[in-house]
Amino acid sequence: MENTYTSPTGFTPSGPPPKNWLVESILVTIFCCLPFGIAGIVNAANVNSRWAAGDRDGALHASQQAGKWTKIGFFVSIAGTVAYLAFVFLFGGLAMLNGLGSGN
Repeated sequence: MENTYTSPTGFTPSGPPPKNWLVESILVTIFCCLPFGIAGIVNAANVNSRWAAGDRDGALHASQQAGKWTKIGFFVSIAGTVAYLAFVFLFGGLAMLNGLGSGN
């Protein structure tokens, strides 16, 4: 017997649902950027439920939004880390040079 699901709207999903980005969104939330990660989680949670409800376009849109917010959170975190390290090395180096030049 073939295992098919027909939603209440009469739509029978064919193939797997779109990527939901849930794991990636959770990791971005924990390790990178909380606000963007949460936006990714909210959209990722909508992917499978919309697919099961027969809303193919809604599931695809939620997948795209989840991917967008997850990637934005990841790259904002990378940019913030690079900016922080540049700040530390720049001002740390200046402080060290200032200390050397004062004759101490």
